Amino acid sequence: MRPPSLTTRRVAAVSVSLVLAAGAAACGPEDNDAKSSGGDSTPHKGGTLTVLNSNPQQDFDPARLYTSGGGNVPSLVFRTLTTRNRENGAAGAEVVPDLATDTGRPNKDATVWTYTLKAGLKYEDGTAITSADIKYGIERSFAPELSGGAPYLRDWLVGAADYQGPYKDKKGLAAIGTPDARTVVFHLNKPEGEFPYLATQTQFTPVPKAKDTGTKYEEHPVSSGPYKVVTNQNDGEHLVLERNTYWSTSTDAERKAYPDRIDVKSGLDSSVINQRLSASQGADTAAVTTDTNLGPAELAKVTGGKELAARVGTGHFGYTNYIAFNPTVKPFDNVKVRQAISYAIDRSSVVNAAGGSALAESATTFLPNQKSFGYEPYDLFPAGATGNAAKAKELLKQAGYPNGLTVTLTHSNAKDFETSPEIATAIQDALKKAGITVKLQGLEDNDYSDTIHSVKTEPGFFLAHWGADWPSGGPFLAPIFDGRQIVRDGANFNTGLLNDKSVNDEIDAINKLTDLDAAAKRWGALDKKIGQQALTVPLFHPVYKRLYGKDIKNVVISDWTGVLDISQVAVK
Repeated sequence: MRPPSLTTRRVAAVSVSLVLAAGAAACGPEDNDAKSSGGDSTPHKGGTLTVLNSNPQQDFDPARLYTSGGGNVPSLVFRTLTTRNRENGAAGAEVVPDLATDTGRPNKDATVWTYTLKAGLKYEDGTAITSADIKYGIERSFAPELSGGAPYLRDWLVGAADYQGPYKDKKGLAAIGTPDARTVVFHLNKPEGEFPYLATQTQFTPVPKAKDTGTKYEEHPVSSGPYKVVTNQNDGEHLVLERNTYWSTSTDAERKAYPDRIDVKSGLDSSVINQRLSASQGADTAAVTTDTNLGPAELAKVTGGKELAARVGTGHFGYTNYIAFNPTVKPFDNVKVRQAISYAIDRSSVVNAAGGSALAESATTFLPNQKSFGYEPYDLFPAGATGNAAKAKELLKQAGYPNGLTVTLTHSNAKDFETSPEIATAIQDALKKAGITVKLQGLEDNDYSDTIHSVKTEPGFFLAHWGADWPSGGPFLAPIFDGRQIVRDGANFNTGLLNDKSVNDEIDAINKLTDLDAAAKRWGALDKKIGQQALTVPLFHPVYKRLYGKDIKNVVISDWTGVLDISQVAVK
């Protein structure tokens, strides 16, 4: 998932919205004590929850959304076969049943997955949810006019590579079987032990064929969750959700659905959002944000007051900011040059440039430091807190550069505290101590993205970041290091252009495992093995700090999303 934002993120293209928010470190949330300031902290049903966001909830169609674990606002309307566990910290990184009775039953080699729907599931109009609706919901996500969702199903399902959706091909996908109204069977091209994670994506939302209105479906999607859409203005800029009276807690153990109404207002400036949440007046006393973090300056003000500090939720999401090398570009074709830069990095200055230790945690591994990813602590090129200039100079001499060298670092001009000028300048200063002169090449955000994601234009030395489609090493390591995922004529994310058969084979072997704990250990070991090639320099993992109104209760922040889960929030 490449997105920095967690609203509707495309982890491969996310702004992971991601996911996304589009779409989070080792310990989990610190300040989410499930209490609000003053009064009775017990959550009760009723009231209106206000959501203040920067980014509109565009493309509110389950086929078009690219979310992590079903998203935040979307998961109030769209239920899926499985979902994320709605718990604080590391426990929230687990996958649990949603519409299905379990997380899926694989055959011996994990190429066939079978799900049984719970009894009594209903849409907002009272009609029954069936296995045929799950199948149809997935099939319509293949329609070109409804593109945008996670790409895995096209690769994983048998015969799906060239499928164009049910509007053009009414025969549907034979790879999805529905032997009865409550059973769905998926036939895969290869073993996929993490299929239960994929089944959290909104493409697994049931869609009744008779109610499908194509590209207009987003205006009023038929709800399978606790809330239904009553208003959708300006393509998700203003969403109003009210209770789906046919939703039942007896079939949904995950969503609490405390508020009677949810009012999502987007298109707001981030500073305005934080000001309103800080003041917490009127309707904003019961307000949250699902996409706006506190910046360094705002955080300093907030932490200065006890009452405000108590209303800051802290979370971690599987995300790594790093330096990427293109080893086909000199001098980065020399591993000793890449190692020298790894030793020269001053992570303290980089963390400070990212907003300080409250908003960023230094990283020496590519995988995020969370158990679910298989995190194995290692530091192959120990730079200490402030860099090891002497070791870097030694390696440069071995590489044939006894008098140092000059390189160009490409970064984005966006003020995102991730790939922006502040980070680039910190790197420039650190490498200067090792005799490396860094020229900075700043590009506008779109140009930057296009440049670094094209094999034809990829620089030799640039800033990058990656986030997880789900909390596992698979969607984190494979897109970046699997040689079979190198895209020569499109968006490429294998920045090191690595095509190592032993790495590819290990990815395949781990994908066969349905024991996710065993798989996690293998992902951690693979991360360390790849790290030895010095194709990236991990810099830091972000920490998310978000304000919420003073009447908000039952704050839950999981390591899956790293942000407050509005399906758990109460306002009374």
